[in-house]
Amino acid sequence: MAENTNPPSRALSRRRLLGGGAAALGVAGITWGATTVVERSEHEQQAGKLVEPFYGVHQAGIATTPQAHGTFIGFDLLPGADRAVVVGIMKMWSEDASRLTAGNPALADTERELAVDPARLTVTVGYGPGLFTKLGLQARQPDWFEPLPSYEIDRLDDRWGGSDLLLQICGDDPVTIAHAVRVLTKNVRSLTTIRWTQKGFRNARGTTPEGTTMRNLMGQVDGTVNPAPGTVDFDSLIWHDGAGQPWLAGGTSLVLRRIRMEMDTWDELDRSGRELTMGRTLSNGAPLNGTNEFDEADFTLTDKFGIPVIPPGSHIARAHQTHEKEQFFRRAYNYDDAPESGQTSNSGLIFAAFQRDIAEQYLPVQQRLSDFDALNEWTTPIGSAVYLIPPGCTENDYVGSGLLG
Repeated sequence: MAENTNPPSRALSRRRLLGGGAAALGVAGITWGATTVVERSEHEQQAGKLVEPFYGVHQAGIATTPQAHGTFIGFDLLPGADRAVVVGIMKMWSEDASRLTAGNPALADTERELAVDPARLTVTVGYGPGLFTKLGLQARQPDWFEPLPSYEIDRLDDRWGGSDLLLQICGDDPVTIAHAVRVLTKNVRSLTTIRWTQKGFRNARGTTPEGTTMRNLMGQVDGTVNPAPGTVDFDSLIWHDGAGQPWLAGGTSLVLRRIRMEMDTWDELDRSGRELTMGRTLSNGAPLNGTNEFDEADFTLTDKFGIPVIPPGSHIARAHQTHEKEQFFRRAYNYDDAPESGQTSNSGLIFAAFQRDIAEQYLPVQQRLSDFDALNEWTTPIGSAVYLIPPGCTENDYVGSGLLG
């Protein structure tokens, strides 16, 4: 008998492939797919149910681990609005935000189903200098709190300028944020006008390991040198101690800059030129004298020709603190909007810097960058605003009660 060289149990005939074998493979595929979908759904559900507390000594959305998406909204009070009007807004926002961030519908929520997945939603309220003037509260305004001075590098567009009130709404899900924005804005439309809305993003949750420094749209790591929340340094640099303004204890201040990136000309710069401009490697963000992102930058090191390894005009050299108080906390978001007429791109950074004292901590660094920074050739500040961020509140209170109550 001739030996069977093609055992039936292992043969893959055309008939089996197109018939029963294909069906079996299809069943197996469906089973595998179902398992994957179930596992993925459970993971996504867990991420969607994560909650960031609204009540506390400090407002959330500052020391909070940055979420994937952020929307910033600037409001101006309508003429004739007084302190009672603002108190009403604060009470409404505090109540609605406390519910939305917990995954509950707001009191007058007409789309209740959109509120069930908080996805680490945070709502942060800020006050612009104009609010203090309109309410006659200048005496309760710190002497360092005023619009930033003019800088030579600025090409500011008034549509991105300062406003009376600010909402910073952040979360890991854009649907959750869109719903929160709708709820919190529609209830004050008879009392305010929206000056601008700025939407930004970082890496989606789970894309990179926790603690990874974000990258901006130039491909550079952005925010390596940053005070760490929860440390003594962070607390002393960011949270106001109430000196001179007791109502601000536990609060902070925000500098919000909209910085356009000149991507079309940046694309023409080679890799080496980009790294020399920043003072860091593209691959992992290490300073040019180091090998890892968090290695200490050595601005005195020179090569064999006596040339500084990190150029003195590089971005990190110009931004480097001259003393320990010249630090602030960066919590930036990328933006990538539709190009305007005549443009091929409209990308940049919503630069959010938090600090206890703008004049002492932020202004010296910004002045050095304006005087000279190699990166200035490819970045242009087009929006600028400052805000005081009141402390947090308890369940029986509202944000800003120390100032307005």
